[in-house]
Amino acid sequence: MWQEKDKSLFREFEFKDFNEAFAFMQAVAEIAASLNHHPKWTNEYNKIQIWLSTHSAGKVTEKDHELAGRIDRIYEKMVTSVNEPKLKQAKLYTDGGARGNPGPAAGAFIICKMDNSVVKKDAYYVGVSTNNQAEYQAVTAGMEAAGKLGVRKLNVFMDSELIVRQLNGQYKVKHPELIGHYQQVKSLADGFQSVTFTHVPRALNKQADAEVNRVLDEHSRK
Repeated sequence: MWQEKDKSLFREFEFKDFNEAFAFMQAVAEIAASLNHHPKWTNEYNKIQIWLSTHSAGKVTEKDHELAGRIDRIYEKMVTSVNEPKLKQAKLYTDGGARGNPGPAAGAFIICKMDNSVVKKDAYYVGVSTNNQAEYQAVTAGMEAAGKLGVRKLNVFMDSELIVRQLNGQYKVKHPELIGHYQQVKSLADGFQSVTFTHVPRALNKQADAEVNRVLDEHSRK
């Protein structure tokens, strides 16, 4: 909680270690630079103290409150990430698609508990890409998110039979633009106790598919 004293806003932040504290300082520095409004701060191992004041006005102004709010959001995001629930086993549904192939593309993933309750989902525009590249990018993003949640056993479901067969070693990856994506997914898989890749009909992957189309529809209206 920010306190106003000595014509400044003050707050102390505490982290699990120095690396996390330093990452927070880097994120705050970027925001401060973008606002052209810089804090006074001290750092001692995992603790950071910040003072905000508008020197030209000699008091706390709206600029300080705006920066304080931005700093709070950075802190909350970091703490939430650290404290996200840990799952031993989860399902990951992913989808990627391009309109034009290549064309405007998007990816989406949904992480569920084994009872299919949703834990985390995300969808995003990836730029001009092919369907297969978007599929690989989606499974990569989903596996990275699952790893951060502490998942050890991951069951991946996709409606791209080609990508599933490649990841299961049934097909070779021949296209140069897919080799790097394939290697990245296999590298991520090494970080789990076990990973399975299963092909499902689009009807069983409709939530991820809908998220991809939502993002592409929004992009087309811009």
